[in-house]
Amino acid sequence: MMDALVIGAGPAGLMAAETMARAGLRVTVAEAKPSPARKFLMAGKSGLNLTKADPIETFLAAFGADTGPLEPMLRAFGPAETQGWAEGLNQELFTGSTGRVFPKKMKASPLLRSWLARLDGLGVTLHRRWRWDGWDGPEVRIETPNGLVQLNPVVTVLACGGASWARLGSNGAWAAHLPGQTSPFQPANMGFQIAWSDHMRPYMGRAIKGIALYAGDTVSRGEFVLTKHGIEGGGVYEVSRAIRDGAALSIDLMPDVTVDSVRERLTRPRGKISLGNHLRKSLKLTPEKQALLMEFARPLPDDIAPLIKALPIRHAGPMPMDQAISTAGGLRWDTLDDGLMLRDRPGTFAAGEMLDWEAPTGGYLITACLATGLWAGRHAARWTADHGIATAR
Repeated sequence: MMDALVIGAGPAGLMAAETMARAGLRVTVAEAKPSPARKFLMAGKSGLNLTKADPIETFLAAFGADTGPLEPMLRAFGPAETQGWAEGLNQELFTGSTGRVFPKKMKASPLLRSWLARLDGLGVTLHRRWRWDGWDGPEVRIETPNGLVQLNPVVTVLACGGASWARLGSNGAWAAHLPGQTSPFQPANMGFQIAWSDHMRPYMGRAIKGIALYAGDTVSRGEFVLTKHGIEGGGVYEVSRAIRDGAALSIDLMPDVTVDSVRERLTRPRGKISLGNHLRKSLKLTPEKQALLMEFARPLPDDIAPLIKALPIRHAGPMPMDQAISTAGGLRWDTLDDGLMLRDRPGTFAAGEMLDWEAPTGGYLITACLATGLWAGRHAARWTADHGIATAR
């Protein structure tokens, strides 16, 4: 027997499950993959960035146009609450120089193990390889290893994820069960494709540091990496939304030096040394930066100072969506009420990355997934109480 069914065992789904279990509901979680929270675990492989230790107003502003619908949820569960939640799962945390918060163990697996044990103690049942297959009237269809089952929970929370990293479970296939209710998926926090010339081959895999990236009004001082197919990394991800939406990308190779200073240094006599050595000695441009200058600015004009300060980067658009860290698009806000319940299906709620919002990198995505899961779980539990529905307990 069950009172509540959660579809998806990522951070949003597990948070919704815990919230409803603490409210006294008997909760079942259906996870399509053989193990839960696979994308969460993958995020932890490079250091689990849980949140950003910013004041709440600063934290909210990072979501840009998506702040409005998310604001009450993030005010209820923001950076401070995320840290308290992780510490409650016996994870010691530290805050880096940029304000990003990590477990001291850096990985996601210890936190997930502790969380699953707590959920088990609350009576939450987790079924693996249970794949949601839409509805049959009021009943939820689930494909299991033993065949199709149809369930009729009091409340359901959908936490199906976005549409990137399909092998980890987020493939966006759930949108077929909600026709006319979703915005098209788009890659978010992604790299960009570049057809490099042969002279760039020696520099593949190298990081470009000490630069500033510009895309419209968005600026990043982060670094990025040259890859076989283009550019990737935190600095690019920070400006990726603006580029995806049509802004041109340029790079300041010497952001702490004025254009006049660059020009003055370049006018110093170079004698018989090559241009590369002149750039290295006068500007301290690394070989990687010189290679980018040659790639995108040849034939070089007499005055290259403006190009060093604003080098236009030609690209062929975002990397494929399945390679993006996250996605934009998904279940539209106008299809949901203020409690994240589907307007056309009372008793069914939604949470997490499947909602139509977009977060920058830096801990914002995980925090917002937890916040929306908590919000959906609370309103689902409240809905059962407000409607006087008897639950299994």
